[in-house]
Amino acid sequence: MTRQIGPETGTGGPAGPLAWIAADWGTTQLRLWLLDDQNRVLHRIKSDKGMSQLTPDTYEPTLLELLATHLPSLGNDKQDAISVICCGMVGSRQGWAEAPYSTAPCPPPGIDQATLAPIRDPRLTVYLLPGIKTLTPADVMRGEETQIAGFLAQEAVSGSDHTQLICLPGTHSKWARLQDGQVTRFTTFMTGEVFALLQGHSVLRHCVADTGWDDDAFATALSEALSNPAQTVASLFRIRADALLSDQSEETARARLSGLLIGAELAATRHDWTTHPMTILGTEQLARRYEQALLLQGCKPRRVDAETLTLAGLCAARAHLRKNLSP
Repeated sequence: MTRQIGPETGTGGPAGPLAWIAADWGTTQLRLWLLDDQNRVLHRIKSDKGMSQLTPDTYEPTLLELLATHLPSLGNDKQDAISVICCGMVGSRQGWAEAPYSTAPCPPPGIDQATLAPIRDPRLTVYLLPGIKTLTPADVMRGEETQIAGFLAQEAVSGSDHTQLICLPGTHSKWARLQDGQVTRFTTFMTGEVFALLQGHSVLRHCVADTGWDDDAFATALSEALSNPAQTVASLFRIRADALLSDQSEETARARLSGLLIGAELAATRHDWTTHPMTILGTEQLARRYEQALLLQGCKPRRVDAETLTLAGLCAARAHLRKNLSP
C-alpha cells in the first residue's frame, strides 16, 4: 500500500521546485520526503515496499514507480540528476547494495561514507548511508545512526564534554552513548521482537490481548523485573498461570508481559540511565511506554520525535553533499 501526502507548505516562504529526495527505507516500510532546495517538504510518500519485499534488482523500479508523477521527463539533458539520500536497511547486505558499517567510536556516518547504488535512470543519483558496528561485543545498527545524526544537528550537543544517553525503542531497541559528537558504544535489545514472539507464538498466545492496557499491572511487572531480573523467565510463565487460576484479563496479561520485558531491559541499562542525561527518540506508543517506565523509577527523560530527527539527519547529509559538490 502506498500513501502520498502533499504538497505541504514550509517555513520561510513558498516552496520551490523539487531539489532532492530523502528516504528512510526499512525492513517493512519506505518513507520518502520530496524537498526543495531549502529543505521544505513538497510531498511525503509512504509505502509498504520495504526491504523484506524486494530484491536488489527491484529497488530501482519500485522507486521510479513511487516517484513517477514527480520526476522530470526522460531526455531532458538540462536537468541535473536528483539526489536521493537513503538510510536504513536499503544499505544492508540484503538491500539494494551494501553500505559498509562504520566502526564505533565514530560520528554518525554521513555522505562521505555513503555507497552509490547501481541505477540506470539518469534522473536520479542514489546514496546509501552506512550503519555503525561494534566488534567487542558484536553489534550493529542501520537507520538509527541517522536519527542520532539528526539529534546532534538539532540539539547542538556535538563537541560537548558530557555523555548523552539515547534510547531508540523499537522491534530491536537501541541504547547508545554519545560523547563529543561520537557514538562511543551502543547495545541492542530484542525486546519488541521477543514481545511479539511470546504474544503470538508461545503458550502466552492464549491469554495475552492484542490491544488494551493495565497501568497498575505494567508498573508491578516492571518493578518485579527491575528488582530481580534473573527471575524474569519464570515470571513470564506466571502470566499464563494467573490467567488459568485467577481469571486474569488478557489486557492485564499484555501489560504484565510488556512490563517484564521492558523492566529486564532497564535492569541491564540501569547504570547508564541513572548516571547520564537521556533522551528517548520516538513519539509512538512504545516510546511512551519506555518514558512511563523510566518516570516510575525516578528518571526524567526527554522524548523527541524520531521521524523529525530522521529527516534532520538526512538533511545534514545533504548539506555535506552540497558542500562537496560546490566549486
